[in-house]
Amino acid sequence: MTWLAAAVVLGFAGLAVLAWCSFRVWLGVRRLARELERTRRRLQPKHSALRAEVRDLQDARAPAGPGEGVRST
Repeated sequence: MTWLAAAVVLGFAGLAVLAWCSFRVWLGVRRLARELERTRRRLQPKHSALRAEVRDLQDARAPAGPGEGVRST
């Protein structure tokens, strides 16, 4: 009967360790999610400006006709 009690106590102790580790992981994931959201908010204006500049460059580039280009001799 002593072995049975020891096994139950060790089982609960193991579950407690797993619960503590999963709680720490959960806290780390929350912290990482907050940091990612903060970084996303900081980069959004720069991303929009870069996207607008790329669009302007694409609009400014005139499409080349079939006769236009570099001629080699």
